[in-house]
Amino acid sequence: MTTGSSAGLFVALEGPEGAGKSTQTGLLADWLTRHGRDPVVTREPGGTPTAEAVRRLLLESVTLAAETELLLILAARSSLVAQVIRPALDAGRVVITDRFSLSTLAYQAYGRRLPLDAVTRMNRFATGGLEPDLTIVLDVDPATGVARKTGQGVDPDRIERAGDAFHARVVEAYRLLAREDERVERVDGTAPSARVHEAVLALLADRFPETFGETTG
Repeated sequence: MTTGSSAGLFVALEGPEGAGKSTQTGLLADWLTRHGRDPVVTREPGGTPTAEAVRRLLLESVTLAAETELLLILAARSSLVAQVIRPALDAGRVVITDRFSLSTLAYQAYGRRLPLDAVTRMNRFATGGLEPDLTIVLDVDPATGVARKTGQGVDPDRIERAGDAFHARVVEAYRLLAREDERVERVDGTAPSARVHEAVLALLADRFPETFGETTG
């Protein structure tokens, strides 16, 4: 079970820009609701008033030093863990988050090229050691992600404007991190959303049959 949790189940959906995290988070939450669960659904950065204020700073600011970006993200995560995630897990709830710690390793350590050891230590401090029971990475190449975001007709935010080389490093980081950690699984995020959802459910049913054993409906 999740480090530091007493009863609940903690699942994170991860991936680069345009991977479909928000879509898959919604589909998974709907599935759980239909099957008698009452999931807690959140996103990063965000999920509390403090974290949502940080989100606006992170995405709308013109420039931020990489170190400042990291510290803001960890401040938002600390607020989310303390106010939302830990209480929900202690109450036996299923928590689904759109992004968590793996994003920080991929974006700030590999993407921004901050020291991996320092980022890992600081993240552990911010979360009190809390990690998801399973992190699912929706794997798409940078070109696919960019095409999807462009097709949405929304102006790119500060992180989305970081450049091709940055986003290529993020994608490769996710693939590397998934190979190195047994609590991380990759799913082909380029497939139609219904097929991605089926693959996500299959992974969860294999890991947590008591919660996801029924994968129809």
